[in-house]
Amino acid sequence: MPIKNQLFWFAAIISLILDRLTKYWIVKNFTITETFPLLPGIFHFTYVTNTGAAFSLFQGGFWLRWLSLLVSLGLIALAIFAPSLKRFEQLGYGFILGGAMGNGIDRFATGHVVDFLDFRLIRFPVFNLADVFINCGIICLLIATFRYTSSGENRE
Repeated sequence: MPIKNQLFWFAAIISLILDRLTKYWIVKNFTITETFPLLPGIFHFTYVTNTGAAFSLFQGGFWLRWLSLLVSLGLIALAIFAPSLKRFEQLGYGFILGGAMGNGIDRFATGHVVDFLDFRLIRFPVFNLADVFINCGIICLLIATFRYTSSGENRE
């Protein structure tokens, strides 16, 4: 029997693995607040921790670990019990699951999230791959939304 929503599971697993590997590499090779300029003044790897949500919102939010868990469980239930999802829906929900799980694991294990992607040119808050995957997931869901006609037909 084929696995339903295969792209969902693929996106979730790959994004979770990439997030965990990059955070592990940062923690093992950098000291806290250490920075390494890849493009000086533009893009650095900078090891920081964050007890809040994306862009350091809701600092100290103990409830964020439970939100990550609830979102993850909800998305897993969606992939298992809902009808087959369209391609961009699978990718979107899968990327969001991988990102939520990646940051959720950090929150449960240490109480904070490891961030390291530092775009200094635009003074953007330091973030991680889980954040990137969550945003990619949102973009995929927006694409899925606009791929439907007003009558509800899929344009794929």
